[in-house]
Amino acid sequence: MKKFFRTMSLVGLLMFCLCLPALAASGPMEQVSRTVDAVIETLENEQITGQEERRRLAELIKARFDFETMSRWVLGPYWRRADQAEQQRFIELFSELLKATYLDRIQAYTDEKVKYAEENVDENRAEVRTFVLSGNKEIPITYRVTLQADEWMVFDVIVENVSLVRNYRSTFSEIVRKDGMQALFAQMQEKIRDLEGSSDKE
Repeated sequence: MKKFFRTMSLVGLLMFCLCLPALAASGPMEQVSRTVDAVIETLENEQITGQEERRRLAELIKARFDFETMSRWVLGPYWRRADQAEQQRFIELFSELLKATYLDRIQAYTDEKVKYAEENVDENRAEVRTFVLSGNKEIPITYRVTLQADEWMVFDVIVENVSLVRNYRSTFSEIVRKDGMQALFAQMQEKIRDLEGSSDKE
């Protein structure tokens, strides 16, 4: 579990690139470039700090991520075995865990830049390939999105060829297989408390 969360720190800043509502008929890359600027503007606004900044960013994340679809994919066969209450509980905890993880990382923003490579659209799904420029390093990040109404919703992120969904699926499946759903819930809650606690100390 700890090793996985160390890997997730690579996602960092750019997981927020698709947080804001999209304009009708715009393509996925256009939405990414527009929202990157908006998110960075929020982070650089010295009048928006602390819990208010986190609250605003959390609202943006909630509006842009398809947590239910991600939850189904992350749990895989265990989703079908879970009852309705367990499924709903997992969605709630998973969404809180993602938000807490990325809020913890995004506040380490230090003027990283973004380079857009290309977009590949296949009907109602697309991939947007980007690079995060941090110092002399380029970190490739690919966003997998699906079109819902007029908005491209995030359902997976690939950082340096590592899939967010597959990583969570591997980690969580192992916990459920060994100890069951309640043990997974307990570990997720503990991680959320740790992340929120570290934020409160800042």
